[in-house]
Amino acid sequence: MVCLPTLKTQFLSKKHQCLFLLNLCGSMEQLHQIQAQIHLSGLYQDTHTLSELVYFCSLSPSKNLRHARALVHHAATPSPISWNILIRGYAASDSPLEAFWVFQKMRERGAMPNKLTFPFLIKSCAAATALGEGKQVHADAFKCGLDSDVYVGNNLINFYGCCKRIVDARKVFDEMPERTVVSWNSVITACVESLWLDEGIEYFFRMWGCGFEPDETSMVLLLSACAELGYLSLGRWAHSQLVLRGMVLSVQLGTALVDMYGKSGALGYARFVFERMEKRNVWTWSAMILGLAQHGFAEEALALFAMMSINNNHDICPNYVTYLGVLCACSHAGMVDEGCQYFHDMECVHGIKPLMMHYGVMVDVLGRAGRLEEAYWFIQMMPIEPDPVVWRTLLSACAIHDVHDHAGIGERVRKRLLRMEPRRGGNLVIVANMYAEVGMWEKATNVRRVMRNGGMKKLAGESCVDLGGSMHRFFAGYDPCPDLMSVYHLLDGLNLHLKMVN
Repeated sequence: MVCLPTLKTQFLSKKHQCLFLLNLCGSMEQLHQIQAQIHLSGLYQDTHTLSELVYFCSLSPSKNLRHARALVHHAATPSPISWNILIRGYAASDSPLEAFWVFQKMRERGAMPNKLTFPFLIKSCAAATALGEGKQVHADAFKCGLDSDVYVGNNLINFYGCCKRIVDARKVFDEMPERTVVSWNSVITACVESLWLDEGIEYFFRMWGCGFEPDETSMVLLLSACAELGYLSLGRWAHSQLVLRGMVLSVQLGTALVDMYGKSGALGYARFVFERMEKRNVWTWSAMILGLAQHGFAEEALALFAMMSINNNHDICPNYVTYLGVLCACSHAGMVDEGCQYFHDMECVHGIKPLMMHYGVMVDVLGRAGRLEEAYWFIQMMPIEPDPVVWRTLLSACAIHDVHDHAGIGERVRKRLLRMEPRRGGNLVIVANMYAEVGMWEKATNVRRVMRNGGMKKLAGESCVDLGGSMHRFFAGYDPCPDLMSVYHLLDGLNLHLKMVN
């Protein structure tokens, strides 16, 4: 039995003695002993004592959710508190959807859910991306009149965002009678993570207009949207706001800035922020490495990767994004052998299982070097089913290095890709160009005819220009921008300036 000083317990009632012992409990073995004393004392049906037992089994470091569930199910009348604690425990477990089945049992036993029941229940559905169950919980919250609770609403926005149901997330937000900064951050997160970037930025400025002060999370989300859009002027404005407001450059904010500047091509600014950060994590290093690699600074990216390994003395280990940047650098620099070695080290040294994106970059590494047979063999040996992007990468390489394609790799890849995506215009354009390059005009014409008859078109090329703080998009053959002439004048001025400099 748990040993306690006699003076501390002799003046306590049996109930308070058991609760005191529970506060000192450190293992399931001790809990079983305390539970036996509770039975002997006739306190097993006391709701407060039961909830403390369930709390230990559900949320303590020594938790045992199966035992917690048995405690609740075998109790005569467990209180809503015990059910809520059990739901919260499952929401934070490896099997979050079990919380939904606990909730079903709770309703069967006649216990009434309250505003503390739904947030963790919705969170469990979000963790499992269980749309059907989550919508059912939403309906139950509505029936109980708790859907207007701000915490329930925040979790509903997060749930619909996790399930990529952005229209539903926005509907919940727009109908909330009360909002907090967390509410705004939740809807912005839902938009940004699903690449509804313009909408995410719009919500950020609406939040500001409604008198809510953006916090660190808000600024990180805004910078993430700018990074994906390449919206440098807005990203620099966000940076200036951080400085003006005296916000501490945390690891999260610094990493978001490095990522934004890196993806926008402002590598000098990215390096400036990176070098002035007091603390960095693996995401900070990865953002800087990937930014350098994607803009052709392969040697600098690989040098930074080496510095990361040396300077941190293995405190910071590379992750899948780090190696994506490293492999991109090898692809741009034509470093085939080094790329193969890094790909090997990724899994065999650091235990990082390659994702589809890593396989795609390795195919690009081999394809750019004209090693088409090796690239084809590499795809054939992949432990996962290659997606169309991987095959398209190799087909593009075959189109460039067709003269070296003695084994007919291009034809085999063409057939495979067209079986997977028979109506993707971009694939057919690559095929038609391949035939045209080798003078097979009739076949090229036939492919173009198939596209025309099937109403298939290649997606138009897109360019973006940041003009006067506004982002303008241009598509090949269609320019909807009302300020089109001012953009052309700007570009003409830049061309004239470059000619004068040269």
